[in-house]
Amino acid sequence: MAFQPKDNTEWDMQADVVVVGFGAAGAATAITAHDLGARVLILEKAPKGQEGGNTRVAAQGYLNTSSPEKAAAYLTALCGPYTVPESMIRVWADEMGKNNEWVENIGGDPQEHQHPPIGVEYPELPGSDSVHKFHHGDTLGYSHTWMMFDRAVKDRDIQILYDTPGVELVQDGVSKEILGVQAERDGISINVEASRAVVLTCGGFENNQEMIRNYLPGVPYCYTSGTPYNEGDGIRMAMAVGADLWHMNNYAGPSMALKAPEFRTTFSMLPLHFGSELPGGMIVVGPDATRFTDEKLKTSHGKVEQNGQWDPLRTPCPMFMIFDHALFSAGPLYDKESRSGWNRIVDQYEWSDDNVVELDKGWITKAENILSLARSLNLESTNLIDTVSRWNGICLSGADLDHGRSLMMSPIETGPFFGIELSPSMLNTQGGPRRNERGQIVRPDNSPIPRLYSSGELGSIYSYLYQGTGNIGECLAFGRISGRNAAAESPRD
Repeated sequence: MAFQPKDNTEWDMQADVVVVGFGAAGAATAITAHDLGARVLILEKAPKGQEGGNTRVAAQGYLNTSSPEKAAAYLTALCGPYTVPESMIRVWADEMGKNNEWVENIGGDPQEHQHPPIGVEYPELPGSDSVHKFHHGDTLGYSHTWMMFDRAVKDRDIQILYDTPGVELVQDGVSKEILGVQAERDGISINVEASRAVVLTCGGFENNQEMIRNYLPGVPYCYTSGTPYNEGDGIRMAMAVGADLWHMNNYAGPSMALKAPEFRTTFSMLPLHFGSELPGGMIVVGPDATRFTDEKLKTSHGKVEQNGQWDPLRTPCPMFMIFDHALFSAGPLYDKESRSGWNRIVDQYEWSDDNVVELDKGWITKAENILSLARSLNLESTNLIDTVSRWNGICLSGADLDHGRSLMMSPIETGPFFGIELSPSMLNTQGGPRRNERGQIVRPDNSPIPRLYSSGELGSIYSYLYQGTGNIGECLAFGRISGRNAAAESPRD
């Protein structure tokens, strides 16, 4: 239940528009509302230096579509059987094509990704030729686009409170208007009044295992490669004031990655990257010690086409990457050249060149033979021996009749042998409180909750399939929509 204020409620801070979350969505919302004359305050859960949400650690691309009509057709096709209202399709298509203009207006330098057709994930869908992926400046990745958004906010008189998560929305018990946010700062509860509106831009639930179990299909657990601060706070806060939810079962994943106990987010394993050809043998097995997929399969953000529909990649847990000494000694198993991911961008972990440090940490298990490796990994030894033998025969024949793999077709034969436990991993979730074409969060009966808006992956428009760079593109588009409408609210007396 939302916090119900009394007549003598004391407000510790006040602004016209209070934005909860400081990533691309929060930046676009705050800049737009500020430039329309509103006094804006941002509440950010992460400590200073770790703000930015998934935008900060993504590959830094944003979508700018070239035709509203084609963009509408493409988004409609992306939704597949999980349709969204035509009014939402239209406003997304209209606003998404204005991203470059807005980026230029705040001092950015939009540059289209090299070889723009590459990265259009569903070229067979109608309207796909309207898809164009951009980033700020000459370099893609390494947070350059995020740093431009960050500078644009700080160039304005916008107050930012770091390490200050929103806890509850403050709602009038009679009118049901949102009056502000109850937040936590330095272990103390504070009340922040919003005289015009509150905008939730605090991301999804990638780091909330209970929500993952409740909402995401096919994964008993899953870990994020993005920000660890997205724990579903906005979903919980919005539900408490009567919000409807949508797209809760959709997410950009899963992939298979290493989740080391010392780190909050995952490491992407280079041998599993589609297209990477490395020396040595490698397979991935499930809890029964047998293979379950093409380990080098190229997915569309974790989705695989099967029998005419797209479903998340199967990830029977626990999973293990089994490999030989030739692969272990060929170089770092982690993609050290990656331009995205929390561990690469924020924590800046430096994986050893020879994998020995990670072996000593216990992230990698070593054994002299497959039998000993199976016992160390708590796998059925006969099954693992048979699986490795079958894989070696597949490599000899040159045809994987089991799962159709065609890359890194090398046998596992050079001891010692190694195993790494893998976990399902994701970039982000798409679900959350449902919003309308004005950015307002709505109830199950479609009526808007007064003075409450949202933007970004918190209740994203993507219901089924997802086009890369679409989330940051949506952050900018709906950030402007919600910022405009929040700033236009009449101040309460």
